[in-house]
Amino acid sequence: MNLPLDISKLALAEAKNIFTHKGIDGNMGLRIGVKGSGCSGTSFFLGFDKQNENDQVYEVDNLRILIEKKHFLYLAGMKLDFIDNNNQRGFSFVNKN
Repeated sequence: MNLPLDISKLALAEAKNIFTHKGIDGNMGLRIGVKGSGCSGTSFFLGFDKQNENDQVYEVDNLRILIEKKHFLYLAGMKLDFIDNNNQRGFSFVNKN
């Protein structure tokens, strides 16, 4: 099964940098998911977490990506990017559609 969203090279590099330099447990992966939806819209999240039984697991450039199967529909067509400029710095979810 293919990854339901695109991950930019910058976002992947920053996630790997965090994993390496923050002492994240090697058994964890980068969880990408969705919190709530409805009137206030969909909020996306990411963080390092342990794999659970409902996860689809991907290996992208030696980084394990964890996505719960129920989040696929919400992540389809999205791009995870990393912004680093004078005004902002951080991960960003962009709708490519």
